[in-house]
Amino acid sequence: MTADVTPRLEQEGVLMRLADFIQANTERILDDAVEFATTQTPDGVTFDVKTLRNDIPLILRAIVLDLRTAQSPAQQRAKAEGRAPERAGPESAATSHGRSRADDGFGVNQMIAEYRALRASVLRLWAADEALVTASIEDMIRFNEAIDQAVAESLAEFSRTEESWRNVFLGALGHDLRGPLHAVIGTAELLADSTRDTPYARQAERILKGAVQLGQLVDSLLDYCRSTLGAGMGLKKSVCDLGKAVAEEVDLLRAALPEAPLTLQVTGTVHGDFDEVRIREAVHNLVTNAAKYGDERGEIDVSVTGEDGQVRVSVSNTGEPLSSDTINALFDPLRRGSSSAHKGEHASLGLGLFIVREIARAHGGEVTAHSGGRITTFAIVLPRRSDAAATMFDARDSVIVGI
Repeated sequence: MTADVTPRLEQEGVLMRLADFIQANTERILDDAVEFATTQTPDGVTFDVKTLRNDIPLILRAIVLDLRTAQSPAQQRAKAEGRAPERAGPESAATSHGRSRADDGFGVNQMIAEYRALRASVLRLWAADEALVTASIEDMIRFNEAIDQAVAESLAEFSRTEESWRNVFLGALGHDLRGPLHAVIGTAELLADSTRDTPYARQAERILKGAVQLGQLVDSLLDYCRSTLGAGMGLKKSVCDLGKAVAEEVDLLRAALPEAPLTLQVTGTVHGDFDEVRIREAVHNLVTNAAKYGDERGEIDVSVTGEDGQVRVSVSNTGEPLSSDTINALFDPLRRGSSSAHKGEHASLGLGLFIVREIARAHGGEVTAHSGGRITTFAIVLPRRSDAAATMFDARDSVIVGI
């Protein structure tokens, strides 16, 4: 790094503002930045100078432009509090920097450390070259705000890129697991058939049940990855009777959850254009969730209700009421209910309610939750194409209680 300093323009009666100083000393600042970035590279990885410099000149250019842009006190305060409006137009240099650092294997702390070093380098060089006066202090404040804005943009994109790579890995893992799982399930089915009415029948059934549950978990993981990577939830919609589909799923759930009293009520015209396999999956997730986290042996009520232009599918259970914050967090992926530990539920990734939400959204609907008076209810509201559906189903209201 060169030891030369820019002549003190203030001696001639002219104060060099920070924006001008950065523009005039970009190469010196870059030398400092690259020298520090070299100390931050991941172990076993070597980058050339061009790679380490990448977006830093553009970041400095954006900072210079920011410093030269008029800013009201209200705008300055909003920026200082992290409420600056999102940038419009092409991608910022800071965003590109965050993504490239994530792709190159940097950790978030290493990436943030680069900005700390950049800030320190600029202020150190400037302080050694300029007499600090009131205008300089204002420039320092504006410079810090601009750096913080760049950090926020880089960090946001860094986190999105890391999450995207994580989801790609999980998706690849889930896809690769499907082949061996199919072999395990096929072998377990053969074993269960051949050991029926023998002392080993129970063990064979347990192997088969565990393999099927693992397959369902892998399918949920793949659904999660597709949704978070922007592919959305895939649907195969057709005109169907949702009451019949849910009734069939409830029958299966009664066999799977013999200690959970299940009731079903279907009211109104509940036919429409749906992916009934996905809706059954959503009902399965909601009912098993109610059985896990509600009162032990508490009644679980399932209802399917036809309304104007839509069908509502709801699942209610008794138990401790949930706070609004808890309800909002339940739809986040990889989150579980707090009562899972004492019920022996340690393996769940907490994708059930996330999948329910994605199924509802893919249908153009929504899922809501309400908890109060020891009753918690999750409801899926789905629009339906009543004109198309009416040609295939009797439009008269049907009522099925206590199925």
